[in-house]
Amino acid sequence: MSPYRLTRTLPEDTTGAALRADVLAGLTSTPKWLPPKWFYDARGSELFEEITALPEYYPTRAEREILIERAGEIAAATGARTLVELGSGSSEKTRHLLDALTALEAYVPVDVSGSALDQAGRAITAERPELEVHALIADFTARMALPETPGPRLVAFLGGTLGNLLPAERAAFLSSVRALLSPGDGLLLGTDLVKDEGVLVRAYDDAAGVTAAFDKNVLAVVNRELGADFALDAFDHLAVWDAEREWIEMRLRSRTAQTVKIQALDLAVDFAAGEELRTEVSAKFRREGVRDELAAAELELTHWWTDAEDRFALSLSKAR
Repeated sequence: MSPYRLTRTLPEDTTGAALRADVLAGLTSTPKWLPPKWFYDARGSELFEEITALPEYYPTRAEREILIERAGEIAAATGARTLVELGSGSSEKTRHLLDALTALEAYVPVDVSGSALDQAGRAITAERPELEVHALIADFTARMALPETPGPRLVAFLGGTLGNLLPAERAAFLSSVRALLSPGDGLLLGTDLVKDEGVLVRAYDDAAGVTAAFDKNVLAVVNRELGADFALDAFDHLAVWDAEREWIEMRLRSRTAQTVKIQALDLAVDFAAGEELRTEVSAKFRREGVRDELAAAELELTHWWTDAEDRFALSLSKAR
């Protein structure tokens, strides 16, 4: 058996450089935006864990329900000897798959957060000493190389994170995943489904205000990392359903006219009273749309599972 391995494919300052580039591009655009990946410092990750337990936030529970009910079918349909998980985080949900994939020899969790990845990788190695665990610090939205592991491979991208990408970004991402696969390898994809607007908005604007704190945390990250002076209480959290694009937008609305200084970028950003900053897009899907996006990346949809209330879907597609 190979020992536990942790490999970094990102330069040490990649995160800092990417944050500076995103903040400069987003806050000088019209309308202004910031990408959602910057929510997730230690505090943001804690807040998101709280969100997943809220009564309004159904996606995590719905996906877990499918994994528990269907893990055996997923294992039978794939025969996977390697499981690759993109954006693995704590790898908590993955344990349902690890238990079911009886032919599994290798697990490759991939994440940009080295500390969380290393902690999860070591925990799984301790729990399953027979399994080769090769943790990979990498950006799954960029082209990357996987370690040599036995096929067939199953790449898992769970949590509905695909919806945080804009359509062109989704197409590029799915093509990059296809490039990692050999014919017969599979992609297990989590997608939140189109449903009643009220249900969707409440999931992103809970009564307890946890999502509002999570949304504003991106400003706290920019303050800390780039020496900005955002006043968090000068912004209100909004969740808006775009029926035409079929996605939720999370936004921060400036309560007053104000100027924010960002020291590391030597930048002053003016906000008008009522001006909105988009912090996240969360697209919702229909089966035919998922099938078409997969097909455009030369992936064939073979299985489709939903929870009992048809709120969330896991799909399995195979590389052609």
